[in-house]
Formats: sequence, structure tokens, C-alpha cells
Amino acid sequence: MTSLSVIINKLATLRNSRGGNMPDLIASARDIESFGAQGITIHPRPDERHIRYQVARDLKGVVATEFNIEGNPVPKFIDLVLELRPEQVTLVPDAEDAITSNAGWDTLKHRDFLRETIQVFRSQGIRTSIFVDPVAEMVEGAALTGTDRVELYTEAYALGMAQGQGEKAIAPFVEAAKAAHRHGLGLNAGHDLNLENIRFFKERIPHLLEVSIGHALICESLYLGLENVVNMYLHRLK
Repeated sequence: MTSLSVIINKLATLRNSRGGNMPDLIASARDIESFGAQGITIHPRPDERHIRYQVARDLKGVVATEFNIEGNPVPKFIDLVLELRPEQVTLVPDAEDAITSNAGWDTLKHRDFLRETIQVFRSQGIRTSIFVDPVAEMVEGAALTGTDRVELYTEAYALGMAQGQGEKAIAPFVEAAKAAHRHGLGLNAGHDLNLENIRFFKERIPHLLEVSIGHALICESLYLGLENVVNMYLHRLK
């Protein structure tokens, strides 16, 4: 079964819109785990516009499943990860003013930087993953950095599926997944996956270890309920 890691950034955005502590991110993380999710993901940005660094620290003592922290490895982010030592860190090349992640790493251009950063994390026993586009060359470049896994950036797949072009949309992801397996890399995926497109993706992508889903899952939960939606994803990932 492919593991489900729930990104709770959207809950943080909702909380920050009114101040205070509603919804409570700590209680939400506990609940999401109790509903069956196998991981909690956060993506703190330098301006802390949704996930605050203190919340990340508070979650460290709460998350009983896999704790995954993703973000651009600027010094502040690196220091946070080394302090908390989560089970996994996912390196994402997003700009400080990005609304959401919109591209994977050029693992050839940034290979030396990525290799040095990954060595720091792995020396502390933290599993690493690199966010990449579904391009075999970028997966192969990631393998040269010493990373443990890659996370496929799935926006293009989601757009293709919405346009009724599932076979065409999934094809580059299948090839990227095969490249990851050839190079001994674990495979994660995320971005714009939802209840409508997750089953097809899971069925076609070989060796898929984990998906990280946040925006769609929380939006769907407004209609269907958080516990119900978590279990709907788990059913599709079996």
C-alpha cells in the first residue's frame, strides 16, 4: 500500500486568517493520524504565512507517524530540520513569494548544492527526498546527489486528467518512476492529487511509496468530513 501523508498547511492558513488557534493544528494532526493517515507533512516558508516555525517544534512531540518537513533549504529551514530531526525532509525549490510549489529541481544544475545539503541531513539520520519534474534526466541527476527518494511533481498529471487525457498525462510519470527504481531511489509524489485522480495514478505508477496531499484533501473535507476523506484516500491507495 502507498502511504498517505497529509499536508496541514491549509489548516494553518485558515487559522491564521482569524488569529487565535482555530483550527488547532496539534489536535488536527493527532486526529488525522487517528483516522489512519501514515504521515503528517508541513511546508514552513520563511515568512511563516501558514506554518509557523513554533508549530513545527510543537508537532515534533506529537506526530507519531512519519513527520515530513518540506521546503527550500535556505539556512533558516536547514536549522529547523536539524533541530527537529523528522523522519523525512523534502527539498523543494520554491521562491519565498511563491503561492505554492510550481517546479521541481534542476538536479544537474544544482547537483553540488543538493549533494552538500543532503549530506548534512543524512549525517543526522534524516531521510531525504528531492522534488522533481517527471523527467528521467532529472531523476538520474537526483541519484547523483545521494538522496534517498524523489518526489514527482504531479501538477501536469492532474491537469491532463482534468482534460480527459489520462494516458498521455501519466506516461512521463511512469517513465520517471522506472528511472527512480533503476537508480535505487524511493518514490514519492504530490501536488494537485485528489480523490478523482489518485486511483489512476496509484494503479499506473510502479513502486510508489508515498503521496503527500493537502489542498484537495482539506477542500474535499469541507463537504465530506475529514475522517471520511482520509479513509477514502486510504481505500484508493490500497
